[in-house]
Amino acid sequence: MDYVSALVPPVVMAAFFIGLVVTIVKSQGGPNKAKEDAAVDSAISRAEAVRKTPRTDGA
Repeated sequence: MDYVSALVPPVVMAAFFIGLVVTIVKSQGGPNKAKEDAAVDSAISRAEAVRKTPRTDGA
């Protein structure tokens, strides 16, 4: 029975990892893709705007 107790944790972790990968792959694209892309684009544009804004605090 030692071999069963030694194999259970890796098998369980592998099953959860496979489920995680499948969930990530299924959530890519689809109806939420445009919303996710828009959120990323707005975050990037805000970051670029902050980086390009000249500092006026004398530093």
